[in-house]
Amino acid sequence: MGDPMVFAHRGSSADLPEHTLAAYLRALDEGADGLECDVRLTRDGHLVCVHDRRLDRTSNGNGLVSGRTLAELDLLDYGSWHPGCLPGDGVESVDESHTRLLTLERLLDAVLAAGRPVRLLVETKHPSRYGPAVERRLVALLRRYGLAEPTPDTLVQVTVMSFSTLAVRRIRVLAPALPTVLLMESRPRWARPGRLPLGTRIAGPGVDLVRNRPGLVPAFQAAGHQVYVWTVNEPTDLDRVLAAGVNGIITDRPAFALARLGR
Repeated sequence: MGDPMVFAHRGSSADLPEHTLAAYLRALDEGADGLECDVRLTRDGHLVCVHDRRLDRTSNGNGLVSGRTLAELDLLDYGSWHPGCLPGDGVESVDESHTRLLTLERLLDAVLAAGRPVRLLVETKHPSRYGPAVERRLVALLRRYGLAEPTPDTLVQVTVMSFSTLAVRRIRVLAPALPTVLLMESRPRWARPGRLPLGTRIAGPGVDLVRNRPGLVPAFQAAGHQVYVWTVNEPTDLDRVLAAGVNGIITDRPAFALARLGR
């Protein structure tokens, strides 16, 4: 088995504000194999890259993402909270336009402009007041970009992830050609060793689960599944998942993981 793919979790989010264009451009420059983002629907139906239900942690706004229009969200600052955007000796200034609200459409444009193979992991966030509309809007957008039915020659390969088995199932119905990842913090009670819901190709356990259940990765792989582990930031955890032979490493520190792999 070759080296695992390295995915930048919300961009190079240890160094720059998560889910900003600056963080994703940094990850591409560092040579990450892929990027990971979360998507939520705005009140007027746009997909935006924000992890939390609320705006408070990663912007100067407050309230629910789902309760605001795109225009309202676009007025907020998504960068100045992060140490990577604070002025100081040796700190490279960050283009202010690259720390504004990031729509999935704008992220797709940036990834396509990179002109090289990139794997994009898109996590649909649930529960959501908009329910299945999140997956419907996502697939419609990917179709518009020609990414919903990838071929081996498609430079940008999209994989859809969720903690929700219903969301994963909806993607399999709406866009059967898209790979799906079932994310998990704990082993589902219904799951036999190595089992995933029918049609799901990739297991997405958290690093804590892998740490506590060392037989999990080989069980999934013996059943024919790939395994992407999140969020792998510490040297001991990186060594652990490399020793386990995982297929993908999702990390806030892609440069660190790539250096460990000698790339």
